[in-house]
Amino acid sequence: MEMVQAEAAQTDLAGRWEGALTVGGTALPIVIRVEPGPDGLVTVMDSPAQNVRGLPVAGLTRSGGTVRFTVPAARGGFEGAVSADGGTWTGVWTQGAGSLPLILTRTAAAAEPAGPNRPQTPQPPFPYAAEAVTFRNDGAGIALAGTLTLPEGTGPFPAVVLLTGSGAQDRDETILDHKPFAVWADALTRRGIAVLRYDDRGVGGSGGGGPNETTGDFATDARAAIAFLRTRPEIDPARIGLMGHSEGGATAPLAVRNGAPAAFVVMLAGPAVPGAEIIIEQAVRIATASGQTPAQVVELRQLQSRIMAAVLANKDDGPAAAAAAQAVLVEAGIPAEQARGSTAAIASGWYRSFVAYDPGPALSALTVPLLAVYGEKDLQVPADLDAGALRRLQPAAEIVILPGLNHLMQTATTGLPGEYGTIEETVSPVALTTVTDWVVKVTAP
Repeated sequence: MEMVQAEAAQTDLAGRWEGALTVGGTALPIVIRVEPGPDGLVTVMDSPAQNVRGLPVAGLTRSGGTVRFTVPAARGGFEGAVSADGGTWTGVWTQGAGSLPLILTRTAAAAEPAGPNRPQTPQPPFPYAAEAVTFRNDGAGIALAGTLTLPEGTGPFPAVVLLTGSGAQDRDETILDHKPFAVWADALTRRGIAVLRYDDRGVGGSGGGGPNETTGDFATDARAAIAFLRTRPEIDPARIGLMGHSEGGATAPLAVRNGAPAAFVVMLAGPAVPGAEIIIEQAVRIATASGQTPAQVVELRQLQSRIMAAVLANKDDGPAAAAAAQAVLVEAGIPAEQARGSTAAIASGWYRSFVAYDPGPALSALTVPLLAVYGEKDLQVPADLDAGALRRLQPAAEIVILPGLNHLMQTATTGLPGEYGTIEETVSPVALTTVTDWVVKVTAP
């Protein structure tokens, strides 16, 4: 009888399990595929955001109410509790010395694409010039590398500096073979707007990089980018603006508050509430959209709120913040070793700064034209939460909530991060038109 029960438990593992790790404020989709093979179940892991597919999974077992597996190639593994209906695994992903909470939910089988199709990625020949450039942030002692696109004609042209979201990203903000900043640059430059996009610190040709660099540091890069553009004869120094996505949407107003001479600001899914609130809401809304029960969502909100409170109480002391968050997890029943690993990232300067940062003062201080665009299905920077806060902070801002769009400004079904790679569209044409029309209007001579 025991052998029959064990075999039934193993068979119940079959299916497609999806979840997301929150890394640096960004959701990293994870897919576990458990399929019948000639000699039993065959299990592999996909990490779509990293363009990784089919990593072998070893040791997938269910013992009582606990499921475990390892991914040798990633030097990682998972252990979690199985829900009463068997449709959810709630636990911890451990990789190297660190670990993070991970909830995996059984989803309907999805057709596997032959390969990513990204029809919006701009292809030459272009009706504009594209120049590789390097500029310095002397205060930080680093050089930043990027691409400057210039419209046809002699200028001087208005210009936009593009600012990426959380995590070290390249100048195209590449994710899942999508290149949204290349698409934005192409759309704007075709409308007569010069665009500078650059590799984040520590990426590509840019210097710097590290876990203790904060939004404030990135704001100095934005200021250096404007300073560089003001040296170019093709650019009108009085018509240079900043356009930031996600965390970049918080970086732009902060840069202006700190002296960057921007003529206008565009926020794409930009936060208007403190980072702690963003992290809590992101976890709750992704869990809800993933099919978690109301009771599970309430429990998750309470746990995330306690973790954020622990970080805020120790925001100036990395080890103390990590230890306090660890204590919260242990109290919630997470084994001490797993709790220690899952809170390691909290000690970083970036994480503590992000949690504590309130974009409100910088947004309130803006006196230049501001356009804020949100996706109605955004689960990472929720439109109802942030647009509402921004209306109170900046009554004069033009705020647009676009129906059906997710965090990347794609037309989405659920808004879950796991969809990002399955959608061919890189940026909704409605979003492109909304932003480019506005920029052309505010930069008109």
